[in-house]
Amino acid sequence: MIPPLTIVSVFNRYRQAGGEDGVFAAETALLEQHGHRVVPVVAEPTTASNQRERVQLALQAIWSRDWRRRLAATLRAERPDVVHIHNWFPSMSPAVYYACRDARIPVVQTLHNYRLFCPAAICYRDDRACEDCLGRSVAWPGIRHACYHNSRVQTAGVAAIQTVHRLLGTWQNRVAAYICLTEFARSKLIQAGLPSSRVKVKPNFVQIAPTPGTGAGGFALFVGRLTPEKGILTLLQAWRSIGARLPLRIAGTGPLTDEVRRQAAAITGVEYLGQQTPAQVLALMQAATVLVFPSQWYEGFPLTIAESLACGLPVVAARLGAMESLIEHGRTGRHFTPGDPADLAAQVNWFIEQPAAVAALRRAARAEFEQHYTAKRNYELLLNIYDQVCAV
Repeated sequence: MIPPLTIVSVFNRYRQAGGEDGVFAAETALLEQHGHRVVPVVAEPTTASNQRERVQLALQAIWSRDWRRRLAATLRAERPDVVHIHNWFPSMSPAVYYACRDARIPVVQTLHNYRLFCPAAICYRDDRACEDCLGRSVAWPGIRHACYHNSRVQTAGVAAIQTVHRLLGTWQNRVAAYICLTEFARSKLIQAGLPSSRVKVKPNFVQIAPTPGTGAGGFALFVGRLTPEKGILTLLQAWRSIGARLPLRIAGTGPLTDEVRRQAAAITGVEYLGQQTPAQVLALMQAATVLVFPSQWYEGFPLTIAESLACGLPVVAARLGAMESLIEHGRTGRHFTPGDPADLAAQVNWFIEQPAAVAALRRAARAEFEQHYTAKRNYELLLNIYDQVCAV
């Protein structure tokens, strides 16, 4: 049994909070519940009001002397067993790895996205999955297409981080273990050049297991941010043929909120619910027949899918990236061709036409959660990784 550890947990917040914020908080709570001491080191989002400040921020993102000093001071004061970095972009920079090297403390890095080789971090461009920068020493395609914030200058800044630290050997030599969220992500990051022996898979988890639902509500459910890469427009197009045979409820907000509201009002059987609380989402999942997850980018680890499985709710998901890793076609859900509303409609129709078979999928979905995505299982995986890096 590994004794209680002191872990410095590092996170650079984004301007818009998302799934990574939740994972950072959940892992901190999980470790503290098991008697470990977690020291959070958090950078708040930064903004630039003029060109000079933007240049300064870009240079800081490559190498921040200030954050290297600040983390070094924390390491001297806290004397941790391990440093777990969730995100250093943009303010902290990879310089934080070198503070850990100087203090001779092993580093575990969770890779929540694909930023080590993709300037946009999501491998998505022009309404499709994109790997144009994978395996390149410099992310020229990303710069040419202005993939980060629709700016060639800002994209070149992110590409510079990737290239400089590839040349310095930061990715190869300064991290004792990388945590990827799915086998799919692991394969892509190894293709990008990370040492395979140090790339581990540990998914996200559901902190408190909900009671499995019954699916008695008789509707399909979408939960997520309303953006093009989430496939919401493909979903709405599919429901033009499905209609009221299986009503659709949409929970979430985002840049496409007005468009979703307009289309939902014009399509039979579609109801737009707006933003829902976590408790409301779980109640919807417990009542739904199927969760529809039509994302058109690879995803990191959609916690929505883990929550759906916890509720015993099967998932119709795009046959792509993390979704294909997490959902087994015919056992815990169904796959469809990404971006194809006709195929999506066909897979949803299966749930309408095969109600007896859906019960088996519900049982398998819950079993999948209990085997892989509980807090207990996640703690075991995380402590095993810490044990490995501390033993070296």
